[in-house]
Amino acid sequence: MRSLNVKSCKQVMLIILVLMIVGVSSDDQQKSWWKWFSSGASSSVVSSVGSSVVLPLHGNVYPSGYYHVQFNIGQPPKPYYLDPDTGSDLTWLQCDAPCMQCTPAPHPLYQPTNDLVVCKDPICASLHPDNYKCDDPDQCDYEVEYADGGSSIGVLVNDLFPVNLTSGMRARPRLTIGCGYDQLPGIAYHPLDGVLGLGRGSSSIVAQLSGQGLVRNVVGHCFSRRGGGYLFFGDDVYDSSKVVWTPMSRDYLKHYTPGFAELILNGRSSGLKNLLIVFDSGSSYTYFNTPTYQALLSFIKKDLQGKPLIEATEDETLPFCWKGKKPFKSIRDVKKYFKPLALSFGSGWKTKSQFEIQQESYLIISSKGSVCLGILNGTEMGLQNYNIIGDISMQEKLVIYDNEKQVIGWQPSNCDRPPKGDAYSI
Repeated sequence: MRSLNVKSCKQVMLIILVLMIVGVSSDDQQKSWWKWFSSGASSSVVSSVGSSVVLPLHGNVYPSGYYHVQFNIGQPPKPYYLDPDTGSDLTWLQCDAPCMQCTPAPHPLYQPTNDLVVCKDPICASLHPDNYKCDDPDQCDYEVEYADGGSSIGVLVNDLFPVNLTSGMRARPRLTIGCGYDQLPGIAYHPLDGVLGLGRGSSSIVAQLSGQGLVRNVVGHCFSRRGGGYLFFGDDVYDSSKVVWTPMSRDYLKHYTPGFAELILNGRSSGLKNLLIVFDSGSSYTYFNTPTYQALLSFIKKDLQGKPLIEATEDETLPFCWKGKKPFKSIRDVKKYFKPLALSFGSGWKTKSQFEIQQESYLIISSKGSVCLGILNGTEMGLQNYNIIGDISMQEKLVIYDNEKQVIGWQPSNCDRPPKGDAYSI
């Protein structure tokens, strides 16, 4: 797992790392509403806390199965498509070091700088056990493994990441990334240039940007059901008073987790409590452990009795699909046959925080016109007792991970529209 990440393949039993949903390609749409700052002051080190970096997302949960973000890296800057992953920390690119094993990607391999990260660097230390000793004190080797069986081996380097801030400032911070020269694709391989690590660790991009005084250590995303959306670093693109907040768990420091939740079915308690929940943008679908998954499936099947839907065993898009008398075109056609879900977090606060999962946030319409359950059995995927909230269930929500206040928040949002509309023009 990008630390606890799952990827999904369309016709294989699904482990996921990236994301998408039915509908329109967002590229043309995004070009119309994103206008990047092309002028203004430029600096390599800027004190801009209170400002943010906002980037458009591309992709969808289905049918593509992943989202990606473009980052321009190096001098001169070159574009790379990266998997935005809140489930892992390290950002890495497939790299010509030379490359021993690299997978097909949309851009030429990254050409590394000669600015190697030394072994004693704190970021190097954060990626290894306390007793780790480098083979060469003048460089830092890394190896990351993901839940779908994928991995990357390489060396850490520093390079320029030009970014446009919402304040109008353009900055050119030098950040640490992995030069990956040996990649093993997982079962959910997607043709991208690398991974954008957005986790809680000190090697994550947002932590590094924060450490240089550019933004606060806050990351968030908004996935559109129609495809695309946006990703941001910093805290000036939302109104905190309109966000539902819940504290991050102090017991599980490697993941964005509020701790334990209770599953609510159609507004009523399911009796399923103490579900350990992790929010993971690297997972296209949502995963429940076996007891929770089986209980949900039983609830849905019982509720569908007498309804004009039958199981579509011939549709292998996802493990469970149902068909009607004629192909369905959208979730609107079947919404009345399914009930909303929610997760209730006690959190030790006076009031409980509830994360609502409407029908559109756990169902998809397949290419065959069936309606399929976008919640999968995580235990079968090796996730043990973890329950993963993936992109399908975070669509049309602004989801925020505030590493400074140690809280996770969410609010309903139109993810087709970028934040701070006054900062962008059509």
